[in-house]
Amino acid sequence: MGTFGYCLLTGAWQGAPIFQFIAAFMYAIRLFVTLPPNHETEKQLSILMDTYKFDLGAGFHRTMAELELPLSACFSLVCLLGGLLNWYLLRKKVEPEIMKGVIIINLIVLGILFVLATTFAFLPPIILIGLIVLFLILASLTIRKNS
Repeated sequence: MGTFGYCLLTGAWQGAPIFQFIAAFMYAIRLFVTLPPNHETEKQLSILMDTYKFDLGAGFHRTMAELELPLSACFSLVCLLGGLLNWYLLRKKVEPEIMKGVIIINLIVLGILFVLATTFAFLPPIILIGLIVLFLILASLTIRKNS
């Protein structure tokens, strides 16, 4: 692949890890910062989320907040893992065939996450995951032209 082709590839490919790091950081903040309730109904819901324990069997009793914590952490960790992997492979200038495979794996996982986010989430995760998927698609198209 020539120098021009590599520049095109890295331009599109760099966008994905950047937005993956941004998404990981934004959702990691959620693990440490709790927003105060705005009114009485939200206050009641917050109290229930933090205090009511579900009997999940086998001696497990968890609140909804305790169940939500690892799910929020998983979102941050998936974005961080993808961003670090993409950044590392870009830095090492691996072969186009390996890059194609990694891009496709990223697109499958994050494409499913994007569908879930658009179905069940709100605007910030939809936009962030959408941008990650967009840059992965651009990288995929660019690498096919230049490999």
